[in-house]
Amino acid sequence: MGKEIKGKVIKPPISKVTSGKVFKPSKAFLHKEWTKGIVAAAAIWLGSLLGFVVLAYFLAYVEPVDYPSAALLINTWIGPLNYWMIVLNLIWLIPALIIQPFYVNSIEYSVKAESGETMPEIYVKRGIVTVTRKHVPFRTITNIASNAGPFDRLFGIGSVNIETAGFSGANQTGPEEKLEGIVFYEEVRDFILNELRKFRDPYVTGTEVVLPVDEPVPRGPGLDDEMLITLREIRDLLRNQK
Repeated sequence: MGKEIKGKVIKPPISKVTSGKVFKPSKAFLHKEWTKGIVAAAAIWLGSLLGFVVLAYFLAYVEPVDYPSAALLINTWIGPLNYWMIVLNLIWLIPALIIQPFYVNSIEYSVKAESGETMPEIYVKRGIVTVTRKHVPFRTITNIASNAGPFDRLFGIGSVNIETAGFSGANQTGPEEKLEGIVFYEEVRDFILNELRKFRDPYVTGTEVVLPVDEPVPRGPGLDDEMLITLREIRDLLRNQK
């Protein structure tokens, strides 16, 4: 019988979120996404009407012969424009509101610390049609940050942004992975930081993980390749004992 592997995991302080190895975003995350969709639709509708009003006055100013009255132009076309803007917004908004619960329900997170033969990692699963499962090893993480935007604060949730060595750079516009819609996002951030410090100590300062540099053994007179290999092995053993 194989060796039993036990890992330390985040246990969310929310009864409605699955506790144990895997947890899910809060239901407030779904409410936030619904609100964002409705606000976006309202902004598109209102922006279109205001844009048409501005256009009507502009045409009346630059082409007074063809458009003698901005008010007449607005009264003639504001009704049809309003109708079609509502219809077009509902065409994309209703499917988005219906699909969003299935997408949010598909999201799973797991943060496992180092234990036995289990490698420390962050696990994220999401997707409906295309299901994506991503494992982010602790050894690749370069930065951890928490984020709570206006909509997040409105619903009392936040996210944890994860950057890795292979993803960070000037050409990247955001984190490689995000744990979104979490009520206890600050606790998750602190947990990951603490585990990173244990995993990389003393190479971690702040939120940045600095990889140790493997310094070569200097070659000198009488030192052949076999001796260099032996010295490296002794050095590694001493590091492990520390």
